[in-house]
Amino acid sequence: MSPSASAEPAAKSFDERLGELFDELAELTGQRNAIDGRIVDIVAEIERDGLWGATGARSVPALVAWKTGVTPSRAETIAAVAHRLEEFPQCAAGLRNGTLSLDQVGVIAQQAAPGSDAHFSELARSATVTQLRTALKLQPKPEPEPRPDADLEHDPEPGPQASITTNSDEQYRYWQIRLPHVEAAAFEAALRSHRDALITEWKQCAETDQRPPMPTTADAFMRLVEAGWDAEAAVRPHGQRTTVVVHVDAKDAVASLHLGPMLDDADRRYLTCDATCEAWFHRDGRLIGAGRTTRTVNRRLRRALEYRDRTCVVPGCGATLGLHAHHLVHWEEGGPTELWNLALVCPYHHRAHHRGIITITGPADALTVTDSAGRALSSASLARPPTTPPPAVEPCRGPTGERADWWWYQPFEPPPTDAN
Repeated sequence: MSPSASAEPAAKSFDERLGELFDELAELTGQRNAIDGRIVDIVAEIERDGLWGATGARSVPALVAWKTGVTPSRAETIAAVAHRLEEFPQCAAGLRNGTLSLDQVGVIAQQAAPGSDAHFSELARSATVTQLRTALKLQPKPEPEPRPDADLEHDPEPGPQASITTNSDEQYRYWQIRLPHVEAAAFEAALRSHRDALITEWKQCAETDQRPPMPTTADAFMRLVEAGWDAEAAVRPHGQRTTVVVHVDAKDAVASLHLGPMLDDADRRYLTCDATCEAWFHRDGRLIGAGRTTRTVNRRLRRALEYRDRTCVVPGCGATLGLHAHHLVHWEEGGPTELWNLALVCPYHHRAHHRGIITITGPADALTVTDSAGRALSSASLARPPTTPPPAVEPCRGPTGERADWWWYQPFEPPPTDAN
């Protein structure tokens, strides 16, 4: 044997190579978990102080998906953990020190009952995400509050009656509908049909990070209302579709709804910008005429606008359904209804623009969108090469991977409530 051959280092065995790779993987996993913990803390602060409202994002998960470049489902997990951060301090501590992953804490934050922090933080140290989901399904469901016994001495109540009650606050109007079971079944079937139609349209959209959120029951309800409008249009006088009528004072630009309350400047501009609103002008208390019909976006112009913009023009949104044709130079200020002065925006960002949360300036081929602080919005994420060393945490070996024997598992039991 030659001397040179004996000096060569011995080849590493399979187990040695795999052990070294696992050691590096454990170290990187712990650092990743700790970084995710810091991201959750930042998102929690943004939500707690209401800072996300000034960014133009429609929700905290939408902001996270936009700024971090993650998928919507991953953003939902981050937002869920951030929302319940104070309820699960031990799970949050495990995430920060690198021993628990974001997905483990995420399923706990999304499904665990209040007061179960210690139980699930201990279980998560050895359980996989799938095992945690199974354990969460085994926790007892909250019992409904007992209803007071009915007074049997009174005469029986008449049959169920349908009713609608409403109330409102500064931002919303609330409707509560009560229907007998037969009428409710017809209503639910119609609502389900419209929701299925919306989901079918949603599935035809490209599966990208900019894909709009899945339609909700509220979207289906609004579609049901609009379908009722269209079905009744032929039997109404003049065959007109129901529109929102606004009365505007030509001198002071003070507006009010038809037979309704006064509007502030933001709501007036929002309603008169959309083609579904009809504006009537007054001067010195006298009606002087209706708004220009040329502000209405015709079918050909709408098609050209959709072909050019495709989605909501606000960076990070990507909505494709129910978009409004927004006048960049407002029509009441002389802005023409032409392609260069129009942009597609979703209803949320359309209202946000008229309320001053974001600013959209044109022309359309040089569009600029800024937030309330004047910062230009970009669809790119905030990711950049790191300039600081990774967190100094212990390596994370992950769950044990053992098969769970649920026969011996003790589900979390909430403490008994005080009857007094």
